[in-house]
Amino acid sequence: MSKNTEIKFVGQPIFKQVISLIDAIGIKNIVKKHNADHYYKAFKARTQLITMLFGIISRCD
Repeated sequence: MSKNTEIKFVGQPIFKQVISLIDAIGIKNIVKKHNADHYYKAFKARTQLITMLFGIISRCD
């Protein structure tokens, strides 16, 4: 028998599902590749991305 390696999201909030997918694509590698955290002052790139996604998903205007 082979292991089922699919990501299962049943019963999880939408925001947690999105964050899990972000971690799955390797945000750290992308930030390192583009040197995105070089000049940050308040938020690192991952924190900024999560904050912006939360605002979009919760429909903050």
